Amino acid sequence: MKAVAVTPGQPNSVHLEDIPMPSLDDVPGGTGVLVRVLKVGVDATDREINDALYGNAPEGFDYLVLGHESFGVVEAVGENVVNFKPGDYVTATVRRPGGSIYDQIGNYDMTSEETYYERGINLRHGYLTEYFVDDQEYIVRVPQGLKHLHVLMEPMSCAAKAVHQAFEAQRRMKVWRPKLAYVLGSGQIGLLTTLILRLRGLQVYTVARAPGPHLKSEISEGFEANYVSTKETSLDDLVAKTGRPDIVVDATGHSGLAFEAMQHVGHNGVVVWTSITGGDRQIEFPSDKVNIEWVLGNKLVLGSVNANSEHFEMGIRDLALGEMMFPGVLEKILTSPVDGLDGYNEMMRLLVEDDQALKVFVNVADE
Repeated sequence: MKAVAVTPGQPNSVHLEDIPMPSLDDVPGGTGVLVRVLKVGVDATDREINDALYGNAPEGFDYLVLGHESFGVVEAVGENVVNFKPGDYVTATVRRPGGSIYDQIGNYDMTSEETYYERGINLRHGYLTEYFVDDQEYIVRVPQGLKHLHVLMEPMSCAAKAVHQAFEAQRRMKVWRPKLAYVLGSGQIGLLTTLILRLRGLQVYTVARAPGPHLKSEISEGFEANYVSTKETSLDDLVAKTGRPDIVVDATGHSGLAFEAMQHVGHNGVVVWTSITGGDRQIEFPSDKVNIEWVLGNKLVLGSVNANSEHFEMGIRDLALGEMMFPGVLEKILTSPVDGLDGYNEMMRLLVEDDQALKVFVNVADE
């Protein structure tokens, strides 16, 4: 069967690869789930892997199948599978366990090991192919009523984890009732985080560069948040208007802005970093001022990456609630379909060249 793959370490190596058809026998113990892939989302991670910035092939292979945002339908299940049946719509988690205690208790997204395993990213093949098989532990059912949101399940899980981790960490405050949030960045993670925080009742400002109106500001405002362009209003001016936020989530992919966020969060507040920045950017930073404010203000910064099945389920619940609260808004994120695995060059073109491509996804097969 066909798959879209790269040769790790070789820039711009994206290509079609002929790979074996998976089998339920690939998963021992009768707990395998065979999934026919319908759609796969792609993002900056796939672009950066194709740029050879990171990513490694599984042992014994010289290629890595791309794709970590899956949506498909169950074709067959092993004899000991209890929660899935043929015809179910599903997605799948991305991380796979290593050997740490966190991996072994199901928190494989919080591994303490330097080597990590991610389908479509590092040492495990991804979902940008016709079929995949995996253990039922890593499969998550998608309600039929949400199938039109298909590839948003994985990015929503990352946004759900980021917010959940912030609230978990803030249990240290005994009573933490955040009212004001800034979300820096209006890509898919930023917009989905905006939704989650709005569903928790916070007043949210989605902060990005480009002045509105445009699609991203329309989606943010569709969630009844406030869209702010930094070309029109600086963060200093925004804080002067709103007061310091209780929570800031950075989803910009810009390390300078991630650090700038630390200068604006309020007492007992938390800054969450969700984006990964490569390169060698350096900035001037008022470290003495931030140091004293953070110590005296009991502030917290945390990083959040990937998600486990619990976060997928959280995210799916919030997608369902978001559809009820703000009907028709979420689907606007799905901007840029590509027809078929043969369209991998167009897929990469959209990721590299099209600033209006908010969410690129591949239509692998019809239902």
